[in-house]
Amino acid sequence: GVSASLKCHAEGIPNPKMSWLKNGMAITSKLSKQLLILANGSELHIKSVRYEDTGAYTCIAKNEVGVDEDISSLFIEDSARKTRLSVGSMFYVFSEDGITIIQPTDCEIQRHIKPNEKVFTSYADICPTLEGEVVQSCLWASAVNVRDKYIYVTQPKWNKIMILDIQAQKIIQSLDVDPLPVKLHYDKSHDQIWILSWGDMKKSHPTLQVISEASTGENQQVIGTHLTGMDDYFIPPTNLIINHIRFGFIFNKSKAAVHKIDLETMAHIKTISFGNYCCLPQAMAYTHLGGYFFVQCKANMSIPRIPQLIIDSVTDSVIGPNYDVSGIPYISPDGRYLVSADEESRRIKVQAITVQGKIKLIYDLQTSMHISHLTFQSSFTEANQYYIYASSHLQTDVLFIELSTGKMDLLKNLKDPIRSKDWPWNSFNRIIQDSGLFGQYLLTPAKNSLFIINGRQNKLRCEVSGIKKGNTVVWVGEV
Repeated sequence: GVSASLKCHAEGIPNPKMSWLKNGMAITSKLSKQLLILANGSELHIKSVRYEDTGAYTCIAKNEVGVDEDISSLFIEDSARKTRLSVGSMFYVFSEDGITIIQPTDCEIQRHIKPNEKVFTSYADICPTLEGEVVQSCLWASAVNVRDKYIYVTQPKWNKIMILDIQAQKIIQSLDVDPLPVKLHYDKSHDQIWILSWGDMKKSHPTLQVISEASTGENQQVIGTHLTGMDDYFIPPTNLIINHIRFGFIFNKSKAAVHKIDLETMAHIKTISFGNYCCLPQAMAYTHLGGYFFVQCKANMSIPRIPQLIIDSVTDSVIGPNYDVSGIPYISPDGRYLVSADEESRRIKVQAITVQGKIKLIYDLQTSMHISHLTFQSSFTEANQYYIYASSHLQTDVLFIELSTGKMDLLKNLKDPIRSKDWPWNSFNRIIQDSGLFGQYLLTPAKNSLFIINGRQNKLRCEVSGIKKGNTVVWVGEV
């Protein structure tokens, strides 16, 4: 009697067209009024499920180059039957008061792991009390999801990484790492996690370490690398088209260069100099369309806004500046749009990248916001389209932009963000976390609470109070 949706996502050059089969038979609107094909084929909607809707549903993606397909089985059961409680489709929020696991559909807290709960293997407190502390509290910086099996999260105050078993919803292991671990990245291509540690708050002894075979999750070891002297690193994300990444980059914000590293051997390959452009690298992004790296340059007193640089990934040569575009670069999940958010000027510039690798400015927006962080939400009405959600360093509003048109709107009064000085680990003092490829919810933390947004309706879903500094958030899909 309830409605159900099967969703399918495909990427290709050119964009593929989608079609559906049920038990091997083509689904068309003429054959069935019960089954609706929405969003240009990316969603199959069943109005009111019946037992006969049980079956194997095949999604087919096809373009001029090839065809791919995947099958999902749908089982219809009586709603009175008890089903196993899923530990997926949850936000895992790491805050001062431990770990809060939230189910966004009903805004329910499914589990709260307190600071004095024990690590399974060592029986030590998850967040030990330091000398002189009255209240036992946690301090987190960065977290990553490893194949919906484990969450790895940094504890900079204790120089540790915690491993959370998603199925058991427990911390199962604590790893000692170099002092002040502040950033993690999961490299899917090699099933390894890269850890950046500062050494101290002045960043005087930065190091990179690696955890290999991260998806095994048990008896993990931390491997040291010979890479030092970096402020940050960048490893391109994988997608449906590019599913193996060989190289990453490290950079120091006081040196006009980036250093290319081999992710498998952890060796330095070459240095790409920006000396001719007065560019001190601050952030990077990558698109497989054209094979471009975009480098944000650090502003200085004499030149407040230096344009981004573009690197050709095939030749490792600097093509030149990205016109007059400046700001932190973000690439849409399909690689077709570059969104650059300039916090100083409060401008957002959106460029389209064609399949031939041409870069074209499609709009330049003046906003009222000093943008802290942004993310992309898949459209619920059109295939291969996205929305932008952006949070602010200072303001209480969340910005919403339709990516293809530039149409803007605001979700207002989502309370004050964590102060930047209380979040020293990166420039994102108020993150905005999406819920994956097929999810409709987003989460953004305020200073003392969390806000969940319904992306399908572009409305605030709820506020979860009493969660302080919950600025480390991971989404876990269906397990």
